[in-house]
Amino acid sequence: MKRTDTILAGGVAVLAGLLVWVVSGTLTTPVVNAGDKAPKFKVVTEDGKTLTPTDFGGKLLVVNFWASWCEPCILETPSLEEFSRQFSGKGVVVLGISGDSNEKRYKDFLSRYKVNFETSRDPDSGIAYSYGTTQFPDSYIIDPSGKVVEKIVNAQNWMDPQFLDRLQKML
Repeated sequence: MKRTDTILAGGVAVLAGLLVWVVSGTLTTPVVNAGDKAPKFKVVTEDGKTLTPTDFGGKLLVVNFWASWCEPCILETPSLEEFSRQFSGKGVVVLGISGDSNEKRYKDFLSRYKVNFETSRDPDSGIAYSYGTTQFPDSYIIDPSGKVVEKIVNAQNWMDPQFLDRLQKML
């Protein structure tokens, strides 16, 4: 009987250890950085198009995670809109993914700040989570092969000459 108890106790200990290992692996937030492969996603844009990262035809993709209630997002939106306008014909596509759960606030933001680049809502933050985004704004520049070439945390002046010089080297 003692031997059976010892075997059972050992088996329970091994199973408990495996359970802890599996659960701890799901509790860590993935963090995507420059040099990493960008996570795949699918969004339906404001104008009804379904897009994945492979739908951008060899262009540089800027994925910008934002929210209407985010003050730094509000500050960077005019320069991001200008950047999108100036570089849309030069091999760059901007995709804004909003963490807004309130669709009306999201649409009001787009109207108020005259956002014309592609946008979509990610109200459960599933896409943002897959990138490791924990604050807004957070942006990823993804090359045609799907590799993140630059990660920008916090507000960015998208028309800053130093940034534009770096961007030219990515094109």
